[in-house]
Amino acid sequence: MRLRNKHYEIDMLNGPVMPKLLSFALPLMLSSMLQLTFNAADVIVVGRFEGDAALAAVGAPGPLINLLVNLFLGLSVGANVVVAQCRGAGDYQQTRDAVHTSVAMSLISGVLVGVVGFILAGTFLGLMNTPGEVLPLATAYMRIYFLGMPANMLYNFGAAILRAVGDTRRPLAYLTIAGVANVLLNLLFVIAFGMGVSGVALATIISQIISAVLVLLCLMRSDGAIKLELRKLRLDMAKVGQIAKVGLPAGLQGIVFSISNVLIQSTVNSFGKTVVAGNTTASNLEGYIYVAMNSIYQGAITFTGQNVGARRYERIARVARDSLMAVFAIGAVMGGLLMLFKGTLFHIYTDDDAVVAAAGMRTGIIAPTYFMCGMMDTAVGLLRGMGSSVMPMVVSIVGVCVLRVIWILGIFPLNPTLTMLYVSYPISWTITFIVHMVCYFRVKKKKYGV
Repeated sequence: MRLRNKHYEIDMLNGPVMPKLLSFALPLMLSSMLQLTFNAADVIVVGRFEGDAALAAVGAPGPLINLLVNLFLGLSVGANVVVAQCRGAGDYQQTRDAVHTSVAMSLISGVLVGVVGFILAGTFLGLMNTPGEVLPLATAYMRIYFLGMPANMLYNFGAAILRAVGDTRRPLAYLTIAGVANVLLNLLFVIAFGMGVSGVALATIISQIISAVLVLLCLMRSDGAIKLELRKLRLDMAKVGQIAKVGLPAGLQGIVFSISNVLIQSTVNSFGKTVVAGNTTASNLEGYIYVAMNSIYQGAITFTGQNVGARRYERIARVARDSLMAVFAIGAVMGGLLMLFKGTLFHIYTDDDAVVAAAGMRTGIIAPTYFMCGMMDTAVGLLRGMGSSVMPMVVSIVGVCVLRVIWILGIFPLNPTLTMLYVSYPISWTITFIVHMVCYFRVKKKKYGV
């Protein structure tokens, strides 16, 4: 049986790692940046045409949305690892079972998180101290957003399957098409129809449906082991277990991360609408650095997973070295560029000098140190690619989340300023990265003797 579509897939088992890692990561990086650009269009359009309250309303639900979806996005990480290991082992039937189980899980996950998010949106936003003038708009945005969650999950799981065999180019094309539609619909709904934040949310879910349909058609038209046949969709419980073994700890880690971020967002909210808008602006721009580094994290998972499946254990250290070098360079260069051009970039979002100043407060701390976040995540990717997911979950929860909670509840009140709040990020990244690397060397030695 044929396992490889050579036109799109990457040979991760032979030859130098760095060129292939960059070949894998670049389309993923570009697709993520395009997605951010199209999402930023939401923020820019409402900020320019609806005012700061609407800008804050689109930004305030972000950590809460992440909280509700991260468990299931963690399962997509598990799908990526399981498909990659089956692919590396050259097992056609096991790969097909993993693909069909992953798609079935995506649809179930999307419906579950969509229902919960829609029903509890207002309650959760109220618990986050969302400013009163922002709350009704933020609730409307969030409820409409969650109606598109089945499509969101289908795209993410489908893209994870394609990444598992080294195909990051077609997801780039699909996101480009969906993103252009998102921007055009933003302009139509907000400017022409005057729908405000509801129009932005509606444009987002329509674009998510487009990307989900495209990735679904791609899998259905593929040849070889990743070909999807809708009539064969089912939950293979053995594969569910394998996916959950990696994905649930990843998802739980994401949830706890989001809880700490919700706590931080709640603290930011207490500073008022201007600071919330500034935080939204800065985090949108910092997101470009994050997704660029995250493409290397995804590469570390997939390259490690395939080599473990093929029993090419000697290549794990090469994957680790090259991925950490790449993520450091990307994070340091992009962080420096954001610091250099932050004033100009902030004014794309708003002309309010107070909002620009609030955004600069955050970026001045985050941007120069963001490479540590990328290195921390890449170390997690190496561990997950080796099939170890509980250990990095525990380390991340303690090193990032618990530390941030202690910081906000114990240290921040001693000097309740934005600087004191934001500095918790680089401190937690650095400590957690060091511990992850200790775990990486121990797991590699214990499991593979290398």
